[in-house]
Amino acid sequence: MKIAISSDHGGNNLRREIMNLLTELNIEYTDFGPQTDDSVDYPDYAKPVAERVASGEFDRGILICGTGIGISIAANKFKGIRCALVHDVFSAKATRCHNDSNILAMGERVIGPGLAQEIVKTWLNTDFEGGRHEKRIQKIAELEN
Repeated sequence: MKIAISSDHGGNNLRREIMNLLTELNIEYTDFGPQTDDSVDYPDYAKPVAERVASGEFDRGILICGTGIGISIAANKFKGIRCALVHDVFSAKATRCHNDSNILAMGERVIGPGLAQEIVKTWLNTDFEGGRHEKRIQKIAELEN
């Protein structure tokens, strides 16, 4: 599995924690920044992750900002992206099982690193159930046209 990861300045610390986790789990990832703690605009950092996940270059993406809201809104503007804002383990599992989410968004100012790591592990290790959920995913895709 290949993961694209990025944040804005408000998510830098949590992004670093998650990159350490991905390294521990031997999961390949590419960091799309930012490389400083200077203020940046979250759409600029959602874009490279969403584009590369949508193109198939990466299997999934992880995005982090202060709340996770802005960066998830930006990511969901890209065709083929199903970015889920998640702050609990149940939702991490549900969004993979039912929504086949391909980008996970979290907010550094909302959750701590321990919970974020559990969310990421759950999200990475949960498969899409398919079945009755397939038609719903197709209906979402049809909205993009």
